[in-house]
Amino acid sequence: MRILISIDDTDDIDTRGTGEIAEILADGLEDAGLARCGRVTRHQLLVHPDIAYTSHNSSMCFPAESTEGDLEAIIARGQTALEAESAEASDPGLCVVVLERLERPQALVEYGRAAKTRVIAKDEAYRTAADLGVHLSEHGGTGIGVIGALAGAGLRLSGDDGRFKGKFAIPGDEDGVASVAGIKDCGVDEVRTLDGERLPDDERVLAGPECKLVLLGGRSVLLVAPTPAGGPAPWTVVARRALRGY
Repeated sequence: MRILISIDDTDDIDTRGTGEIAEILADGLEDAGLARCGRVTRHQLLVHPDIAYTSHNSSMCFPAESTEGDLEAIIARGQTALEAESAEASDPGLCVVVLERLERPQALVEYGRAAKTRVIAKDEAYRTAADLGVHLSEHGGTGIGVIGALAGAGLRLSGDDGRFKGKFAIPGDEDGVASVAGIKDCGVDEVRTLDGERLPDDERVLAGPECKLVLLGGRSVLLVAPTPAGGPAPWTVVARRALRGY
């Protein structure tokens, strides 16, 4: 059974972030033998005066694989984690999607994309979840985190939205240059330019200690841009500020 687990609105300005809580939940599911979990992605939602959020209005989602009989235990584990780890002033929401049961995946994707462009009310989130047969529940405060939790699942399902949580270093030569093949050995699926060109394995990239990956085409992608003339490699990993649109 393949599932998506998405959470939102678990923090306040002085507490651990939602991404960290998502990792705690994923680790807990694995430690309990309930699921094998993939990497967490962050999904940017609409920033608007009518939307309450802590800092950036983003939700977190990760995929997992489990057995049908463990679904209720996984949901219960998620609910317990949110209630235990979320900030007192937060409004956490939990979404769990069983992909094999999702008959209209595009409807979930469209909801996720809508949450990036317009204000969505909580009752619309619940109607959408009920219509699609998706688990959606609130665990404190006003519960408005269900809006973003459902959106995060839809955006992760799209395969073309979000940044993977965390930064990682790519080992290179004395100039910090690595081959695309070497970068892939670090757990990256593809290296692409900002124009979408996939670089071959023998291309050389000026990497760094704090690289970020984005989700494109359902794969983890490192984005690069041409290096200014005279640089040690033809390509350079793009700065984090260039990833704000992902």
